[in-house]
Amino acid sequence: MKKIKVGAVSYLNTKPLLFGVEHSAGLMQQIELIKEYPSKIARQLVDGDIDVGLVPVAIIPQLKEYHIVSDYCIGAEGNVASVCLFSDVEIDKVEKVLLDYQSRTSVNLFKVLLKNHWKKNIVMEDAQKDFSEDIKGTTAGVLIGDRALKQRKKSKFIYDLSGEWIAMTGLPFVFAAWIANKELPADFLKLFNEKNAEGINNIDAVLQNVSCDFYDMHTYYTQNISYKVSEEKLKGMHLFLELLQKL
Repeated sequence: MKKIKVGAVSYLNTKPLLFGVEHSAGLMQQIELIKEYPSKIARQLVDGDIDVGLVPVAIIPQLKEYHIVSDYCIGAEGNVASVCLFSDVEIDKVEKVLLDYQSRTSVNLFKVLLKNHWKKNIVMEDAQKDFSEDIKGTTAGVLIGDRALKQRKKSKFIYDLSGEWIAMTGLPFVFAAWIANKELPADFLKLFNEKNAEGINNIDAVLQNVSCDFYDMHTYYTQNISYKVSEEKLKGMHLFLELLQKL
């Protein structure tokens, strides 16, 4: 049987979603699991190199066909902690912003906030690898994922992008969702959804397999990330995509 190619982000925030998947022999026999950073997984889904991926929602307009295939996502109903603008100075004094090469949704969320929330014009530059050392003076940076959690100990000013989005819209935010570029078998999707739920419903077991000395992972998994897809999250996602088209 041809295996279903599943792409997932190789960040700490995906461990609860992948916990049940990776511990299910029956499911793992059906899939080929590929782990990469978000923008690379997104490109693979658009190009058809994978069948389903935990991908930044900003790529949805690029897909000829898309299906949200799980009840779980990477979302936030408050500060997410791991998607932020970091700076040595207040945003009014920022002259340039370095944009994380690993992200699509987060970079686009920053651009939406810059236009509609902060209403500022700031020079933006696509960053290269290891750019966190360049966040200094009047140069700020959008950082995501594990590196953002580490950067929290270094930067004086931290603007949490989901917190700013919620302040602007009153809606939660979806950073990434399980999206397929084709219809997939119903029995596979049912099992996949059940295995997504296992880790979310058993965070203590997930934490036994997580090593992190730079942020409290229990707080991250239970307070910062909101994993359940909801009507409000979908409203927020559609508003984000609408504002993105107007940039």
